[in-house]
Amino acid sequence: MSTLVILGAQWGDEGKGKITDYLAETSEVVVRFQGGNNAGHTVEVGEKQYKLHLIPSGVIYGDKLNIIGNGVVLDPLAFFEEVKYLRELGLSVSEKNLFISDRANVIMPYHKVLDALKEKARGKNDIGTTGKGIGPAYTDKVERSGIRVCDLLHPVSLKEKITQNLLEKNKYIVNVLGGEPMDIEGVYNTYLELGEMLRPYVRDTSVIIYNEIRNKKKVLFEGAQGMLLDIDYGTYPFVTSSNTTAGGVPSGSGIGPNMIEKAVGVTKAYTTRVGKGPFPTELEDETGTWIREQGHEYGTTTGRSRRCGWLDLVIVKTSIRVSGLTSLVLTKIDTLAGLPKIKICVGYRLNGEVIDFVPASLEDLALCEPIYEEFDGWDDSVQTAKTYDEMHPNAKKYIERIEELMDIKCSIISVGPRRDQTFKKDSL
Repeated sequence: MSTLVILGAQWGDEGKGKITDYLAETSEVVVRFQGGNNAGHTVEVGEKQYKLHLIPSGVIYGDKLNIIGNGVVLDPLAFFEEVKYLRELGLSVSEKNLFISDRANVIMPYHKVLDALKEKARGKNDIGTTGKGIGPAYTDKVERSGIRVCDLLHPVSLKEKITQNLLEKNKYIVNVLGGEPMDIEGVYNTYLELGEMLRPYVRDTSVIIYNEIRNKKKVLFEGAQGMLLDIDYGTYPFVTSSNTTAGGVPSGSGIGPNMIEKAVGVTKAYTTRVGKGPFPTELEDETGTWIREQGHEYGTTTGRSRRCGWLDLVIVKTSIRVSGLTSLVLTKIDTLAGLPKIKICVGYRLNGEVIDFVPASLEDLALCEPIYEEFDGWDDSVQTAKTYDEMHPNAKKYIERIEELMDIKCSIISVGPRRDQTFKKDSL
């Protein structure tokens, strides 16, 4: 059995797509287990850049099986747009190398309407959603009124479910949120057609993943977002609507927890986040702006600028604990090149007490003062390093201090956006 989970150890945007691509070379199956097309992974191979939102990163290799698991909420329109985009870039994407779980919930058009109208109604207390219907789709899933991929393949029951949902939701959309009612017949006809288009891709993916693992295949589970966007352990309510930790893998892909061998957390050499909420190490000065521009810190999905700050090891330690991480991947070391001094947050001071965990209350988190250690910087020679031994001495000191503080190895180091700018430091 050879299974590995790739997770974001911060607020997302850590470079998981690139690392999944790097590790997919030696994998045979790549599984996406949560989230929707609100996520974005950018992978650079040679002169080509691939921006992925729903389809697993293994699709860039022609010989991998890619699976969208039951824990994902699937927007069929976004799915087919991405398939078209990838085919135009020369990739082979078909029912031969891409399967979709028949149990995955579908993002319906009314979910997007509700997402936008509810966000508008929140006013200054908005959450900062992507407006893609993710939250409302997960709401219906938990409320047991969701429409699953398998439902799209049964016309009579699909009509009943869409009718029942829209009779209820139209009242809320019109009378509470001030929107326009949605046409039941139009939604039904569109999604009946989309169901037929999806049919060749649809499988009971739990059975497939289980059998692949039992047959000793190398299976890579790809997370979207990051630990601090987890619905339970993230900075609630500024989170996504699914479990982004390793605990989401069994439920989101349909296998037992005993089938997960290793969990690798991807973290930047600094910290970023998108949207609102407390950010203890945020740099609201020239250094923060410099990091943003050097690191091209703008969202793959939304284009929104990311808030930037020093590396926060309290966050990383929380990720290690909650997801049972077995090693770390450190990305974007190259972004910090040129800074004379670089800091790491090693703890928080809250009401006179030193803590090493992220508090549940955002009010408490907002009061946390970061405790820093300072390091000498390094130059851009790190970008050409092909092995750890070739790294700048100061960058190595930085990495080794992270390992010492976290009591965990940095197994992979990334020094640039390209596939060839990643190398292993230790075994996974």
